Amino acid sequence: MKKLAIPLVLLASSIALSSCGVNSAMISSYNLNNTQVQLGSNNFKFVEHISGSADVSYVLIFGGLSEKQLFDNAYAAMMKKADLANGSRAITNVVTEEHVGGVPPFYYTRTVTVSGNVIEFTR
Repeated sequence: MKKLAIPLVLLASSIALSSCGVNSAMISSYNLNNTQVQLGSNNFKFVEHISGSADVSYVLIFGGLSEKQLFDNAYAAMMKKADLANGSRAITNVVTEEHVGGVPPFYYTRTVTVSGNVIEFTR
C-alpha cells in the first residue's frame, strides 16, 4: 500500500503545482475614427510590424489593473513605437492577444499584446 501511495502523492502534487496557460487572440479596431481607405492601386508600402504589451500579476485573485486599463496600456505601448507623425502613415491589421498563465487562484499573470502593421502612403 505504501509503494502505491508515494507515486500517487507525487503525481497529485505535480498536477497541482504545474503551470497552465490559456491564450486567446482577437482581431479588433480600437480606432474611434473609423476611416475607410479603398486600396484600389498600389499606393502604399509596408514600413514595419510593431507591437506593445502590458502585464499584471494576481495573488489570491487580488491585485493589478482592470482589464480595460491593461488593454489600454498595451495599445499605448504599441502606438508609442508607431511614429505616425513621420509622413502619411496608418496602422492596419491590429491583433490583440491575451495570455493567462500561472497557478490560479494562488498566483497568475495576465499578459496582453497588441500588434499591427505600419503602412505609409506614397501617393
